[in-house]
Amino acid sequence: MNPSHSALGAVTINRVADNQWHAVENDLVVGRAHASRRLDGRTFLSIDTWRDDVFDQLAAALSADHTQPLFTIVDEADHDLTASWTRAGFTTWRREWEYAVPTEHTAATAPPGVTITAPDEAPLHELDRAIRNEIGSWQRMPAEVLPWQGGSHPIDPANYTVAINDGRYVGLVRVATRTRRPRIGLVAVLTAERRRGIARALLSHALDELRRAGFEAATAEVDETNTAATALLERLGARRTGSALELVHRPGKA
Repeated sequence: MNPSHSALGAVTINRVADNQWHAVENDLVVGRAHASRRLDGRTFLSIDTWRDDVFDQLAAALSADHTQPLFTIVDEADHDLTASWTRAGFTTWRREWEYAVPTEHTAATAPPGVTITAPDEAPLHELDRAIRNEIGSWQRMPAEVLPWQGGSHPIDPANYTVAINDGRYVGLVRVATRTRRPRIGLVAVLTAERRRGIARALLSHALDELRRAGFEAATAEVDETNTAATALLERLGARRTGSALELVHRPGKA
């Protein structure tokens, strides 16, 4: 594509692809920015530069080129990066606790009548839709870090284990393994089936599978307001390792 240019002082902001920008000074790239639209339709920004003035120019260019609201995620311990995004008008939307979950744990069995197994695709899609409808505030759940695909919602059954009660899918756990450490992306049970130990049985089964595959631990993120999920992980020996802030830019709103 032909790059667009926005000259700001000695630094030029060049759009080098649909979702990538470079900040150039004296023919040198002094900063990079990226925008990605995730599966839930939200656009997340990232900026890599060591200079505050370049960060501000890249943030302004991205904000001008995208429909609001815009989001980004920062390590809460990275105070400099958080300050940079705050200076660009971003505010805290939510906090996620990050956990290391050992695969060695006290095993939990499924309640009577419930089977933990690999899913078939059609009923898995049906369960996924039912859980999304029940949760409503889906944006506070662990992100599915997948690119926008025109509104479609692909599901890879290989990433899921489900709980079946009387022939009906009632719960699921999603685990991604194409990462440095396996990531537990989601554990969810239909409202009518909760408080029976199904979520713990699902998670226990997933951890057993990871241990047999040679992994000593997995990672998980939990919204700080989700006390039930926090308690579930900690009962299985999970250890809090950090926190991440999700920041949002939506002019005119607190």
